Amino acid sequence: MAARVAAGAGGDEDVPLLDELMPWSVRPLRTGRPWVTAPDAATLRARWDLLVRAEGAEQDRLFRPSRLRTPRTAVAALPGQSTGTGRFAREPGPFPEPVRVLHGPFDEQWLIPDHRLIDAARPELWRVADEHQFFAVEHGYVPGDTGPALSVTALLPDGYSPAGRPGRMRPLYRRPGGLEPNLAPGLLGLLGARYAAPADPESVLAWTLAVARPSPAGCLVPLPADGALWAEGVELGRELLRLQLRGARGGQRPRLPGGRRPYVRAAIPPRPSVLRYDPDDEVLTLGEGPGEGRVSPVPAGAWEFRVSGVRMLELWFEHRTAQDGAEGLQALRPRDWPQEWTSELLELITVLALLGELRSTQWALHDRLALEPGITRGTLRAAGVVPTPVTARRPASVLDHHEEGPEGQFTLL
Repeated sequence: MAARVAAGAGGDEDVPLLDELMPWSVRPLRTGRPWVTAPDAATLRARWDLLVRAEGAEQDRLFRPSRLRTPRTAVAALPGQSTGTGRFAREPGPFPEPVRVLHGPFDEQWLIPDHRLIDAARPELWRVADEHQFFAVEHGYVPGDTGPALSVTALLPDGYSPAGRPGRMRPLYRRPGGLEPNLAPGLLGLLGARYAAPADPESVLAWTLAVARPSPAGCLVPLPADGALWAEGVELGRELLRLQLRGARGGQRPRLPGGRRPYVRAAIPPRPSVLRYDPDDEVLTLGEGPGEGRVSPVPAGAWEFRVSGVRMLELWFEHRTAQDGAEGLQALRPRDWPQEWTSELLELITVLALLGELRSTQWALHDRLALEPGITRGTLRAAGVVPTPVTARRPASVLDHHEEGPEGQFTLL
């Protein structure tokens, strides 16, 4: 731990930044109205139906207009989505099929993919979101935080940060189909030559996931001079990636060994409002009183897993139960606890427990990196890898398909 603290206290000036290694980044989505996302798809359908039936001032009130969006705003469709582009108040169109998104580090939710309802949907992300894409999401800098610096997902992320200033979202590839890696030009060649082994985009992503740490200047990604240490970190990062993807990209869904898998020991009540944890018995309790629900065993590592100082299990539960300040369409939620949430909770416990078990391995790797020579920013400058060209920080042009513009007009990109 001492080496890790020392590394974070000074000597970071020459450690490469993620912003230099993966130069194209996108700011978090800004929905402008929280009711367009929900933990369950059925709620989104109910909200849509209520909004469509409303008229005039009542529809305005439910919509929650902003400077960028009102029921009378016409905008282009989101790339890959066949939603309406006419003014919502006049022709809302059919209900768009909700898409699965990553809300914050570990919370998979649903979003209505209608550009007329979202202030800043980041269309450039939607253009490259396909079955080949991965997104690295920075969690933002919080002083004293010892949690992970970033997460990786195959879902479209919204960039929500549990606490502190939100970080950036970085696609691994700049074009659909896994084409043109979002890496500094020359980086793969430099790493391949230094480690005497081919370096590919996914190995860089895996390494970054294993070793990245936050700093006031941005996310730091130390690069080793030793090829064996690189290979070790990449292997660790691939396991972290497998867990965070939760079976996406043809992988296996995470599972704890028999005897350690969490089960529902007492049914979760229809409307639990309290979440508690008993570390002695490893029991997670939902609700209170005679009808409380119980899940066990829940490893302490899952309960204590934090990002930006916030417990992930508590935040996940809060997003499904908190009603304080909810009004209008946002107040429309399931009356009873859906069965799908129970399944998602058990999977989240499993993922956090397994990730928690790997934290000590990550810390040990961080300590070794602090004591050994590495590839510095000076080395990258000498090799011409940094500074990154301005063009590498912009979205790649997409010229091979049409997208529907406002009021049904087509635009060639």
